Amino acid sequence: MSITKEEAKQQLERLIFYDESSSEWVQDVWDMSSTLGESAAKLVEAFDALIEYCPEDQLEKMLQTLYKDHLE
Repeated sequence: MSITKEEAKQQLERLIFYDESSSEWVQDVWDMSSTLGESAAKLVEAFDALIEYCPEDQLEKMLQTLYKDHLE
């Protein structure tokens, strides 16, 4: 069973940002340093673009690999 892009994004956000959304993470970083916050915002833009343009089957395969690596 394939997962949707939205499900993949939610799972990737949990792996990367833990219990925060990507926008909350950017705000936290921005609060520490506006320079780093700007870089964080650009990273999240790239993350969102990758989710948008990557086919669902590739997102699912990447998630499986990341979860496997995370458990090891």
